[in-house]
Amino acid sequence: MLPRLATARKGRGVFKRILSGLSGANLEIFKFGMYIMFPIGWMYYFGTNLESRFSVPDFWPSPESTNKIPHEREELLAELERLKNRRLEIRARRLEMEARAKEDSGSAG
Repeated sequence: MLPRLATARKGRGVFKRILSGLSGANLEIFKFGMYIMFPIGWMYYFGTNLESRFSVPDFWPSPESTNKIPHEREELLAELERLKNRRLEIRARRLEMEARAKEDSGSAG
């Protein structure tokens, strides 16, 4: 345990020696450099290599599983026909359920 404390004190002494040499104009230049370099370093660290550093695997859906937007006239007409058929199918199911509900309520009363 003692050698570790000795190295820690030695390291602190080096830092203290460096800072004790900074006074007056040198201290102001050092502070100005830190004020300029800290934000630049921060932006560089968080701005580079973003794809691998801050990525969540499979966050975005794959292109195969997303909707394909039709661009050609035939594709648009086919998509409209599909949507119309789907809407009519849902409407038919709803009307059938309403008819059953009306029939059940008529026979119960």
